[in-house]
Amino acid sequence: MYLIEAGVTALVDTAVAIPDVRADLREGLGEHGVAFADVDAVVLTHWHPDHAGLAGEIQAAGGAEVFVHEADAPLVDGRDVPLPADPTAQRETFERWGMPAAARDRLRAFFETEATGLGGPDASVTTVTDGATVSLGAATLEAVHLPGHTAGLCAFAFDPRTLADHDAAEMDGREDGSARRNEKRDDGPEEAFTGDALLPRYTPNVGGADVRLSDPLAAYADSLARIVGRDWDAAHPGHRERIDEPSRRAAATLEHHRQRTRRVIDVLTAGAATAWEVSTALFGDLDGIHTLHGPGEAFAHLDHLASAGVAERDGTAYRLVDPDPDVGALFPTTPLDGRVCETEDGGR
Repeated sequence: MYLIEAGVTALVDTAVAIPDVRADLREGLGEHGVAFADVDAVVLTHWHPDHAGLAGEIQAAGGAEVFVHEADAPLVDGRDVPLPADPTAQRETFERWGMPAAARDRLRAFFETEATGLGGPDASVTTVTDGATVSLGAATLEAVHLPGHTAGLCAFAFDPRTLADHDAAEMDGREDGSARRNEKRDDGPEEAFTGDALLPRYTPNVGGADVRLSDPLAAYADSLARIVGRDWDAAHPGHRERIDEPSRRAAATLEHHRQRTRRVIDVLTAGAATAWEVSTALFGDLDGIHTLHGPGEAFAHLDHLASAGVAERDGTAYRLVDPDPDVGALFPTTPLDGRVCETEDGGR
């Protein structure tokens, strides 16, 4: 979560709506002389409750306008319900992944005990689309649609010079020897709030984090290529520390998914397999939320292979059609290909 005070008081994302976290947020804002009722705008990178959970409560306190991409809006304003609260979607998803009964029961129990009550009251939302701008007094945020982790995930790009007391990225050379963005062009520095589109120490889940997407891996790969192309000077993610070379981190994450695709192909070489079976081969035994994210990630890769004609779906299982595909051709290319590795910056 980020606090912006630029003539308008705004938050980029909120937090889950549980008592301890709510109290921590109130205390943290209070250190800056801000109460929930003082917030004029809430800008959401995506619908997940650890980002949007308190948006409705903050809005109710003082009438804050809540901005979110149109694809995620139904899960913020209450028109749709998320997978943990939708038994029909759960059944369809678990069947599609070939998830065994015991794993389904464990995950449903997790939803009931750990994933209930994370979202507070629904919010009335103002929807944004790619390229839309949100005016926050002296600052302007540009919505950059980066689907994959969720259908409507957006980064919000901004000029760091418009934010008072902002610790802008250093404008020196990069690790690969290239100059930073504002040294290459005349349009000045640019940074972005990236939510969970880009993270510094691990890779965002694709496939299980939002089961509404069609070919989520293709969407996310295109989003990563777009981040490389934007060449932001810094990214402010939804979790952990600032990323000072976001293009390089995005390229490393893209390479991570190329390598994971190769590992999925290796699993299918031994015979047809379901998403659950591929997940087990890749990640072993899983518990908690990983019981959702593991097979979801495996499904995203299998679905991508099927869309490309490399694999073919037979019921819930996938069998390899092309045993020696050009994996590189399954992903977009970037100027940083071959200059980063998948483990760079702690990627896993």
